[in-house]
Amino acid sequence: MSVHDRELLRLATAGSVDDGKSTLVGRLLYDTKSVLADQLAAVERASLDRGLAAADLALLTDGLRAEREQGITIDVAYRYFSTSRRAFVLADTPGHIQYTRNMVTGASTAELAIVLIDARKGVLEQTRRHATVAALLGVPHIVLAVNKMDLVDWDRETFESIAEEFQAYVEGLGVPDVTEIPLSALLGDNVVDRSVNTPWYDGPTLLEHLEAVPVERDPRTESFRFPVQYVIRPRSAEHPDYRGYAGRVESGVVRVGDEVIVQPAGRHTTVVGIDTYDGPLDEAFAPQSVTLRLADDLDISRGDVLAPTAGPAELTQELVGTVCWLAEQPAAPGSRVLVRSGTRTVRAILRSVDNRLDVDTLAVDTEPDTLMLNEIGQVTVRLAEPIPVDRYVEHRRTGAFLLVDEADGATLAAGMVGPSLAVTPISAGARCNEA
Repeated sequence: MSVHDRELLRLATAGSVDDGKSTLVGRLLYDTKSVLADQLAAVERASLDRGLAAADLALLTDGLRAEREQGITIDVAYRYFSTSRRAFVLADTPGHIQYTRNMVTGASTAELAIVLIDARKGVLEQTRRHATVAALLGVPHIVLAVNKMDLVDWDRETFESIAEEFQAYVEGLGVPDVTEIPLSALLGDNVVDRSVNTPWYDGPTLLEHLEAVPVERDPRTESFRFPVQYVIRPRSAEHPDYRGYAGRVESGVVRVGDEVIVQPAGRHTTVVGIDTYDGPLDEAFAPQSVTLRLADDLDISRGDVLAPTAGPAELTQELVGTVCWLAEQPAAPGSRVLVRSGTRTVRAILRSVDNRLDVDTLAVDTEPDTLMLNEIGQVTVRLAEPIPVDRYVEHRRTGAFLLVDEADGATLAAGMVGPSLAVTPISAGARCNEA
């Protein structure tokens, strides 16, 4: 089986500072023989320069000079590796609270999140914050990797106590699947190879779980969504009347002969052709990039969405969504922003900040003044024109949006359509039932 035929799993690491995320990623790369000889030699030289006796595998992912000098992860580092069973795209995300926004970037496309915990420290605020972000982003699988077990003498009670506390927290987030694994990223125990130091643990190693976790989705079970990226009109002698609409099938399946609606205009038409570089197709499914030809000559442009007439996206001019605030300046109700949804950008006003989540207790403040950097809450945005959207829990791609500063184009927030937080007041320390 070639690497192109293997099932792909996208995953992200998360956790607090110095939990060993980069070392774990380096260990995965090294033990799966995904490190080139010159890369390993460079890491060994850098390790010697830092006075280390052995290669620091964390340097395989900490690529920025500032990261190497400070021994921390700042940016999201993407790494690719594969086994005989699967190919993997891994995002190593920062642990510092000021880089929570980078974790949002890394986890936004992930199907699995590895949340690391230092066995000596247990569950920390950043652990809860990252678990909450993963849950809000709809990551369906979480691995709780209790790292540095060698520093607590492989104590079973320590592991089980941490796992119990974490499970109690994520139950309030509605995470459907959590797997706990005791390991040592530095020594390699239970990462790729099973450890003799944990005879009391009968679960999978980390790599065994990554190879086996179910991630395949049947696009036939999802509603068709096709945001138009580009209108193709060559106007050549060979194709004088050709008009096609290029983009990526974000969800579902489209077939020649299907009736579709163009949103937000609401015009109905029929798909008469599906074109690719390699030739025409009878059907296309997510995540294929194709060009669709339609029966009618309609006014369609970048930002429009094609959907089935029987199940279109919802049109709204007042967008309610849960956001992670990514900007240094706080959220200011009444400010002008741009909303980017799919391939569409619309002017808007941030009408209100409706609530704010305390990631430590899962309590919800229903009367917040604003949202600060890295805070999570619900906002209402008034749009200049209606746009087609889906609830994020139903369509991850077409249910996501960005808030952008109208003045300088800086990203203010990453959002998910729909009220994902509890909106009724609850007492401090209580847990909400919905995240």
